[in-house]
Amino acid sequence: MDDAASRLLRTVEQYGSALVAYSGGVDSTLVAVAAWKVFGGSKMMAVTGDSPSVAKRELTLAEAVAHKVGFPWTSVATHELEDPRYQTNDRSRCYFCKSELYGVLESLRSQSGYQVVMDGFNRDDVGDFRPGLRAGQEHRVVSPLKAAELGKNAIREISRVWGLPNWNKPASPCLSSRIPYQTPVTVERLRSVEAAEDALHDLGFNAVRVRHHEHAARIEVPPEEFPRILAQRESIVKALKQVGYTFVSLDLAGFHSGSLNTLLSHTEGTPKG
Repeated sequence: MDDAASRLLRTVEQYGSALVAYSGGVDSTLVAVAAWKVFGGSKMMAVTGDSPSVAKRELTLAEAVAHKVGFPWTSVATHELEDPRYQTNDRSRCYFCKSELYGVLESLRSQSGYQVVMDGFNRDDVGDFRPGLRAGQEHRVVSPLKAAELGKNAIREISRVWGLPNWNKPASPCLSSRIPYQTPVTVERLRSVEAAEDALHDLGFNAVRVRHHEHAARIEVPPEEFPRILAQRESIVKALKQVGYTFVSLDLAGFHSGSLNTLLSHTEGTPKG
């Protein structure tokens, strides 16, 4: 593991300073910490995009991790929801989101004098259909984890060894990924999803998705959590009806990141989320 961590640090050392596109997830946290170790606090900044598509809980956690570890952090407003192409919510949604984020970060990088923008794209992402990656390439975003040939297992292990508090944090894509393709993304729908997932998090469920189907909420948790869901059925139904859902269902297939992608043609690829 020392070898993998050293490869990452050597990769980062090729640059003089960096802004890091930092979501608070495991991958981007490791990149931020590597940049902090290499450059120190004066030549790096972790930046989190703030918009209605980002759960406030995730923004708060990202800030908390940065403060606990000690690397510089800030947030910037992004405005992807003002783009009709993003609102349309087709399979290119992530591209327009990342284009907005990287455009904002590139402007900040240029104004502040940082050399590059870095992201958390890693070796295991290669081959997946990820429209946001094209946006990163267009904006010349650097991907140290991919360059160091690090996959998810190595990333979590380095993070654990380095003592990062979120080394085992479940992935948490943006809230728009809970809305079926072709259903327009609106602030109201995002707020419904966020409130529903907050209610489930408050009840102790960490790996959870609430898929938005207008009046119906479809809950995804790992199958081993089904007994706990059923044990708290009344509380869950009450909480989600207070959010505005009429029907509350449990998906018996269990938690599956990107489950709404099954509605896409297999020939189109499967965006993550």
